[in-house]
Amino acid sequence: QLQLVESGGGLVQPGGSLRLSCAASAGTLDYRAIAWFRQAPGKEREGVACISSRGTSTNYADSVKGRFTISRDKSTVSLQMNSLKPEDTAVYYCASSLTDYVCGHILRQDFHGWGQGTRVTVSS
Repeated sequence: QLQLVESGGGLVQPGGSLRLSCAASAGTLDYRAIAWFRQAPGKEREGVACISSRGTSTNYADSVKGRFTISRDKSTVSLQMNSLKPEDTAVYYCASSLTDYVCGHILRQDFHGWGQGTRVTVSS
């Protein structure tokens, strides 16, 4: 089964940028939709962005539209995060699905192969 690993988190000031990466620790990203989720302390894990298996379609949560961009190449799915806000502080996870249509709603139950997450802290 595909297992994913996230990297790129850190501490950044409000208005700053970070780029997260998601790669396969076992298996391949081929033929899989990949989504980014985040979980803030005391909150549910929420879908942030999703990209289809061929990279031709993307979807974003309203809270990050215009600020975050998801992209992929053969081995990595990246999440470019700009204009970061304190409310973006969370642990960020990536996960995969064998079907592209799940990108339409980015629900936790439709994805699997979760990594350990990478922490993003936005604070001055």
